[in-house]
Amino acid sequence: MKTPFHPYEPNGPNDEARGPRLRQIPLRVIIPNLITILAICAGLTGIRLAFENRYELAVAMVLLAAFLDGIDGRVARLLKATSKFGVQMDSLADIVNFGVAPALVLYVFVLDQARSIGWIAALIFAIAAGLRLARFNVMAERETKATWQSEYFVGVPAPAGAMLVLLPVYVGFLGVAPSTPFALISSAYTVLIAFLLVSRVPVWSGKSEGGRIRRDLVLPVMLVVVFYVATLMSFTWETMVVTVALYLASLPFGARAWYRKYGGWPSTDTAVENRFAGEDDDEH
Repeated sequence: MKTPFHPYEPNGPNDEARGPRLRQIPLRVIIPNLITILAICAGLTGIRLAFENRYELAVAMVLLAAFLDGIDGRVARLLKATSKFGVQMDSLADIVNFGVAPALVLYVFVLDQARSIGWIAALIFAIAAGLRLARFNVMAERETKATWQSEYFVGVPAPAGAMLVLLPVYVGFLGVAPSTPFALISSAYTVLIAFLLVSRVPVWSGKSEGGRIRRDLVLPVMLVVVFYVATLMSFTWETMVVTVALYLASLPFGARAWYRKYGGWPSTDTAVENRFAGEDDDEH
């Protein structure tokens, strides 16, 4: 039976394996892609809500998009449903949820008070998020990976950048009225976060073996998590401000730990970046 829709092939077309009839796709393979699509919908809805001056809901939708985008890969691995299609979908969702949506919400809330300067700052952040994600994808595809890649990110990861860049919005919710001086300060802060995204600052990822917790500390850590969630639900924006401050304050300590263990700055060392910098030996 012919269908007007192209067959869904999560790992690319495989006509020989499919044969004359369309093979069925397990539902577990589709679930991670549905989560990614929901994340894109949440990010785009956050933009709409911002233009409707419903800022708290807009920020909540952007944070929800970041959460959904953060779990889709884990769900795919848990269900053993990873696919090339899902990887491409996730990359497209990342630029929307971690670059475009936070930049536009921030611009509508406060950066527009700075006119062109605010718009330039929003553009810089969105582009920096795209560059950060492209660099991450290139490094993830390397056959031989450096040992430190399981312990550290190169630069602030895009999901964290989306959370950090919205700090002026959190502060605005606490009573700071948007004004031209506040917008100019927020623009400078936005550019700073953009720089942290594309920088080579080593940021601890928490994925290494050293990130494990001793047995005697499991219960205290669980209580701390419960306390954090409770404060987040009761004092949302105050907790987000403290979270951003603690994250930024932790960056020098992570860089110091890196320098003591490995020395120097982490190197991306990819052929793409060498060509971009004009340093590819084949071109000389």
